[in-house]
Amino acid sequence: MNETNSVSNTVASPRQVERVIAGQAVMDGAGVKINRVLTQQLQRRLDPFLMLDNFASDQPNDYIAGFPEHPHRGFETVSYMITGRMRHRDSAGHEGLLASGGVQWMTAGSGVIHSEMPEQEEGVMEGFQLWLNLPASDKLRKPWYRDFASEEIPRYTTEAGVKVQVIAGSSHGVTGAVERDRTEPLYLDIELPPGTSFEQPLPPGHNAFLYTFRGEVQLGDKTVPALRMAIFANTAGSDGVRISAPEGGRVILVAGQPLNEPIAQYGPFVMNTQAEVFQAVQDFREGKFGEALVQ
Repeated sequence: MNETNSVSNTVASPRQVERVIAGQAVMDGAGVKINRVLTQQLQRRLDPFLMLDNFASDQPNDYIAGFPEHPHRGFETVSYMITGRMRHRDSAGHEGLLASGGVQWMTAGSGVIHSEMPEQEEGVMEGFQLWLNLPASDKLRKPWYRDFASEEIPRYTTEAGVKVQVIAGSSHGVTGAVERDRTEPLYLDIELPPGTSFEQPLPPGHNAFLYTFRGEVQLGDKTVPALRMAIFANTAGSDGVRISAPEGGRVILVAGQPLNEPIAQYGPFVMNTQAEVFQAVQDFREGKFGEALVQ
């Protein structure tokens, strides 16, 4: 679906950049090399988002071991594949192939064991995984899962030629693949040709950040080069963000309504209290997250 949308959403007072972050090189799963941009130290600042990982390599040894089965409870994972193929299986009976341009949205809820394993032995694998917190009232809800192929992601092109894919939320009159009432996440993939700009209104109370993964972009007087995240200030009176790309760039823009609830995390379990985390560990050890996966 490639369509031109003429709805004009202008921003009168764009948010400024609070800081630019490089991220941390880490290994996760069975040895996958990752740039962890949104770390645990930023969870309160970027509530309701808990983590953002960016993986990108043309070296199979950097990704081939994948993410063998592991548990989650209390939040949602949003996996977005720019290039590559990865197979998802989980203990709730879901299975799907995440291929180039596709999105997988999983609500771990009360608990799920899943695996994410590459279905390629060579070539580039590039994408993102975002962790979105669940409100206390939903942390023990039934697990949920949905695959979206590339052609199912709503998209539009501005008159200036900026291409926007709407993974979550809504942008310029286009509703995304997923919407959530409490956290109201916005997740956009924005490709800006040289010399173009893009504006996105945001509610004043929402936390927001941008990650550049091609070229570089300009946010006011701040340049955000590739592989850097910019956190937007929650300045009173600001009504959105304005992104310019003198030389061209591609970014993801993420924003959401903070839950303002306590965060207690132990690895793949994110609850509101330490007691709930201990219970999650116990439930997992007692096999209450479902059966191990059938490979």
